[in-house]
Amino acid sequence: MRDIMSQPQMRWVIIAAAVAAGFGLSWLWRWYRVRHARKVLRSAVISIGADHLVDVLVPDGMGDGYHVDFLLLTVHGIVVIDMRQVRGNIFGGDQMAEWTVMDGPRRFTFINPQNGLYDRVAAVKAITGDVPVEGRVVFAKGSRFPKGLPKWTVLIDSLRAQFPSLDADSEDGTLSGYREAWARLKSAVTPSTMVHMR
Repeated sequence: MRDIMSQPQMRWVIIAAAVAAGFGLSWLWRWYRVRHARKVLRSAVISIGADHLVDVLVPDGMGDGYHVDFLLLTVHGIVVIDMRQVRGNIFGGDQMAEWTVMDGPRRFTFINPQNGLYDRVAAVKAITGDVPVEGRVVFAKGSRFPKGLPKWTVLIDSLRAQFPSLDADSEDGTLSGYREAWARLKSAVTPSTMVHMR
């Protein structure tokens, strides 16, 4: 072993292999953490529904479609979820065209998500008819709204409070009235290539 280590070329090969292994392990750990966080987030969202669809295109009635992150069948009707993973302080309002994010030295803006949410809810209503349809823009952990939450916006930790489930007997009776509309919706949507939640 000492003879091998005394050869300069072999030393560099061993050092390079150790560095590559370190980078590989670091990348694998980051990949696992991101995948685990997404799995936890997905579970938190779908837990409020009796059934769900993830990453689908809802027809817009004009030959195109709207990407929807989550569609949930709940005892309150159908819920359209627009999921946002934004870290930092978010300053947004109902009448603002763009919302601003400040996260330490980083500052950026994104388009007010409410208008897109209204379009998605309208597209779902066009398919489901008289069944109640609501929409929410849900922000993941790490998002803060220091000036208050705009309309139809909710933090992930408060989602269950907005859509509590009923007891099992009441749930079965309530959901039975929504099952036909839910089946129509399931047959109308197609998988979306704009996948956010794996």
